[in-house]
Amino acid sequence: MATTVEDIKTTYPIPSFHYVVDIDGMDPIAFSEVSGLNIEVKPITYRDGLSVIQGSKHMPGLAEPAKITLKKGIVQKGSQLYDWLNSIRITTVEKKNITASLMDEKGEIPVVSWKIKNAFPLKIDASSMDATKNEVAVETLELMADEVKIEYN
Repeated sequence: MATTVEDIKTTYPIPSFHYVVDIDGMDPIAFSEVSGLNIEVKPITYRDGLSVIQGSKHMPGLAEPAKITLKKGIVQKGSQLYDWLNSIRITTVEKKNITASLMDEKGEIPVVSWKIKNAFPLKIDASSMDATKNEVAVETLELMADEVKIEYN
């Protein structure tokens, strides 16, 4: 059992509600949700002459591209995310690096950061409009990225 404040900071799980997302070249954006921070490797199945006796062998293959989802409230001033998606032309896309960081209890220092490399937008969705609900309008941006790395600070 942790007995000091420092022990608690390093051994207790970090809450997931206090985070910051930084997209290269964009003004700060407050996101309500970030998901898809996955690192996945596709397995390769290999069969050789002894596979009849020993069975197939499995090895790690190529890393899968990450599919990141960012959600934020729609605001009147416009959307940098839409502008980014709209800038895509055939064979031309501005890939950006993104950092998603879980912050300490004061919100000052990143504790764990996910470094997302070469991300580009795939799709942007607006939330459904329903007159029977009292909810914030949310836009959802789906991104694909080459790589996700985790840094523990």
